[in-house]
Amino acid sequence: MNSVNNVYRSAKETLEETVREALAAAMEAGELPAAPLDKISVEVPKDPKNGDLSCTAALSLAKAMHCAPRKIAEAALLHMKKHEWFDSYSVAGAGFINAVFGCRWYSDVLRAVTELGENYGSDDIGHGERVMVEFVSANPTGPMHLGNARGGVFGDSLAAVLERAGYRVWREFYVNDAGNQVDLFGKSIEARYIQYLKGEDACEFPDNGYHGDDIKELAASIAGEFGDSLLELEPEERRVKMREIGLARNLERMQADLRRYNVVYDCWFRETSLHESGYVKETIDMLGERGYLYEKDGATWFRGTDFGMEKDEVMIKSNGFYTYYAVDIAYHRNKLVARGFDRVIDVLGADHHGHAVRFRAGLSALGIDPSRLDIKLYQLVNLLQNGEAVRMSKRTGKMISLDNLLDEISVDAARFIFNSKQSDTHLEFDLGVAVREDSENPVYYVQYAHARICSMLDRLAAEALTPSGTDSADLALLTEPSERALIKQIASLPDEIRLAARDYEPYRMTKYLIDLATAFHAFYTDCRIKGADKPLAEARLTLADVTRAVIANVLGMLSISAPERMEKSGQNAAE
Repeated sequence: MNSVNNVYRSAKETLEETVREALAAAMEAGELPAAPLDKISVEVPKDPKNGDLSCTAALSLAKAMHCAPRKIAEAALLHMKKHEWFDSYSVAGAGFINAVFGCRWYSDVLRAVTELGENYGSDDIGHGERVMVEFVSANPTGPMHLGNARGGVFGDSLAAVLERAGYRVWREFYVNDAGNQVDLFGKSIEARYIQYLKGEDACEFPDNGYHGDDIKELAASIAGEFGDSLLELEPEERRVKMREIGLARNLERMQADLRRYNVVYDCWFRETSLHESGYVKETIDMLGERGYLYEKDGATWFRGTDFGMEKDEVMIKSNGFYTYYAVDIAYHRNKLVARGFDRVIDVLGADHHGHAVRFRAGLSALGIDPSRLDIKLYQLVNLLQNGEAVRMSKRTGKMISLDNLLDEISVDAARFIFNSKQSDTHLEFDLGVAVREDSENPVYYVQYAHARICSMLDRLAAEALTPSGTDSADLALLTEPSERALIKQIASLPDEIRLAARDYEPYRMTKYLIDLATAFHAFYTDCRIKGADKPLAEARLTLADVTRAVIANVLGMLSISAPERMEKSGQNAAE
């Protein structure tokens, strides 16, 4: 598939082989000293004036051949065979061998898009490897906030990129429905329930309780459903009841919010299932059998320092309860052993940077290859409104939740902008920009390019001018610089997907779309369609239609819509 799908890569491989054969021929003719031709490197020059591809073989062979790189390149040039993809070869600078694409290469790029359809850009570097991407996994004790919003679109987009790169991907949300935080959640609801029924002074609110308005809303809804009947229960039974109802309602809300955000999981995995199945105990017992546990101060400790951790970790507290770390290690063992994923990717906020060492230490102690776990961190989000930062605090309830955000801006804008920067950089999310309908809003800029093409195709079809298709159009007529720049941008998609999957950086896809839209707008400005000779007009319409298909393809991969109609407003609308 790659030879058809990735015409850029195929051209590089072709030039590599052409240079290799030319060097071998020059050596055989006695024009160059003999030397091993282990690696021939081809790159895309930063300056297009230096050609479309550039080979640095002569520079890397200079030492072995005891010869000036330019002399090596010039000797090779005399033996280089012609190829339908290249118009010319040349030697430049210290000894670079450059190649210029011909009409056939540009035509083959467009034909590849048509032939492969939605599969254009796909790769097979994953070789069917089973990968779990676990992301968001927010505590179900309150609404999801902006950090969860960035982590959600990052994890979902990463999963989509990996799927396009040939991995079998599983999306998972880990539900922390056990432990101290959940107990405190139940106590907070109980206190608000009593206060709702009997007044503020009837019950003291727990230390470090959850103060958000969402807790008051939960308590009020419970009171509305059950009245004061729950007051008759024993305190512990009442707290369990409150916890169960609160978790169920919050999880239902989380699922609804994430579906609205176009995030759908294969599994919502509950922490309680690890306890109920005995899997946590089994995992800790295994560590003990391997000699990595010891007793101290009534607690059970893990010898983490034996595996690169800064300090040992408590696994079982003096009260007999497992720590979060113990459960996390059991959960990762479950992912990699019980369910047999080849690789696991944890998408976490930057404040969890220490987890990589701690989780891998636990896996190593269990005899599980720690390299099968990757942890990808994303930085914080600063929300701006009218140029001012919006402050957020989950504990005090002063926050912007995901559903609040999606009430203000479109899902498309949220998904695009949250994925517009590298994950390890801070992101400033400007609400004013996100609602604009002009080129200042990046998702609008891209969607408008798609809508503009659709509108143009419809308008010209009414005048009996339509794309003739890549098999019928005379694509060799597409020789203008802006035409060829647009085709090159289309051709780069497979490499962008490969790099995004390799580096776990799906932001490359939004950058690609902006660059593609920019290239299209330049083409649209420079190259007249209506009024051009019919063969040229049909070729240009075909290029526009292929561009439309690629924009829709990548937007769809990111779960962002590709509208066929849009209104532009303001002075900066994309033209």
